[in-house]
Amino acid sequence: MRIYRHFKTLPEEVRGAVIAVGNFDGVHLGHQAVINEAGKIARADNRPWAVLTFEPHPRRIFQSNGPAFRLTSIRAKARHLAKLGVEVMIVQRFNHAFSTRPAEDFVKSVLVDGFGAKHIVAGYDFVFGHNRSGNCETLLTMGQEMGFGFTAVSAKEDENGEIFSSTRIRECIASGDVASAAKILGRPFEIEGRVSHGDERGRTIGFPTLNLYLRAVAKPAFGVYAAQIEFRGRERHNVFNGIANVGIRPTFGNATPLLEAYIFDFNEEVYGKLITVSLIERIRAEKKFDGIDALRAQITIDCKSTRRIFRELRARKT
Repeated sequence: MRIYRHFKTLPEEVRGAVIAVGNFDGVHLGHQAVINEAGKIARADNRPWAVLTFEPHPRRIFQSNGPAFRLTSIRAKARHLAKLGVEVMIVQRFNHAFSTRPAEDFVKSVLVDGFGAKHIVAGYDFVFGHNRSGNCETLLTMGQEMGFGFTAVSAKEDENGEIFSSTRIRECIASGDVASAAKILGRPFEIEGRVSHGDERGRTIGFPTLNLYLRAVAKPAFGVYAAQIEFRGRERHNVFNGIANVGIRPTFGNATPLLEAYIFDFNEEVYGKLITVSLIERIRAEKKFDGIDALRAQITIDCKSTRRIFRELRARKT
C-alpha cells in the first residue's frame, strides 16, 4: 500500500481513484464495510482503491484538553488498511485552517481538483467542512454536478441490532470489556509502542515486564489482562502469549499509567523494539497488595488463569 501525505504529492496514476473518506479510528467492522464497498467499486471500474483519512484526528484539534481517545495510531491504521487490500492511503493534515474550509470547497478543491476522485464512498453519518455543514446529501448533489459518483454506506449492526461504532468500542474499553470491543473491531483491541525502560521491579520478583507508556491511546480500565504480544519487524515467531497490567501500580505508589506486559517463557532484551499488545480478556481489577510476596503470589495465579484462557481459545479453534 502506498501512502501519501497531501493531494499535491499525488502521482497521476493514483488520480481518478475510488476513495473511501473518513477518520476510520479503529478500522472497526462498520468502517470496513465502507472501505470494502470502495474496493468493490474500484475493482469493477478498474480504478485505484484509496482511503482518505485525516491526521491528527479532528477531535484532538477541537478538544485538545480532553482525555486520550485514539483507538489506532496512524501506523496501526495503515497496517489494518493494508490488510484489507487498500492500495492507496492518503493522509490529509487536519488543523484549524483546514477545518474552516466550506464543505463545497473541500469537495471541489480537495476531492475533485486535488485527487481527481471518480467515486466517493462514505458512511451514512459522515459530515465535513466548516461547522460540519457538509454531509452525504452534499456529496450526492455535488457529484451529480461535478461528474463523480457517490455511495453512502448504511449503518452496520451486530446480532443484537447495535450499531458498530468507535464510541461503543471506547465505552467497552473503559469498562474493561475488551472481549466485547473485539467483536466490534473484528480483532482484539491493541496498544502499540516502543518498549521503554521501567523501574525493573518485575525482574526482582521473577516477572520481568515490557513497559509501554499510555499516551494518546484510549485507556482501558485498570487491571490485569490476558494478552498477546507481537514484535513488529520480526520475521519468525513474533507473537507470544502473556499477561499485561494496565494501571498505576498502587503497591509501589506510582501515579503515571503504564502498560506492563510479561511474556511467558521469554528472556530477551527488547528495549526500543516496536510491539503491539493485544488485550484478550480482563482477569481482574488492579489492586494494592500488602507487600512483594503477596504481589508475587497473585501474579502466579494470574499467569495460571491466563494460560487456561489461551488453552480454551486454542481448543475452540480446533
